[in-house]
Amino acid sequence: MSTEENKAIVRRFFEEGPSKGNLSVANELLSPNFVMHAPLPASPGIEGMDEVITMCRAAFENLNVTIEDMVVEGDNVVARFTARGMHKGNFMGLPATGKPITMTGIEIFRIKDGKITELWAEANLMGLMQQLGIFPMPGAQG
Repeated sequence: MSTEENKAIVRRFFEEGPSKGNLSVANELLSPNFVMHAPLPASPGIEGMDEVITMCRAAFENLNVTIEDMVVEGDNVVARFTARGMHKGNFMGLPATGKPITMTGIEIFRIKDGKITELWAEANLMGLMQQLGIFPMPGAQG
């Protein structure tokens, strides 16, 4: 597949999965042997990705993920993103705060035969916890 085709797969995944919650379309883009490496509790494979998308969309109302940059090297697509939403539900044991969030992250997708086979995810969870008031902001008085 071409560089542009691989980027289109990743773009569609973000648009349909995290941003719209359309699991059936997101799942069409994942290989049956999909493997996820992420700092979130989830089952293995496609089921785990569905759990993460469902958890995030339940926790953050109007969740929208914007791709800021994409870089392609061979069969890997690197996407730097910004996620925005309103904390209206439980997230990893934290009850809703009603606060708006903006979280950044970088994900690396491995694409093979038009499917996402592997995903490595790193997100600024510390920054998210600071926005939600769990951890103090740097320089804040305690």
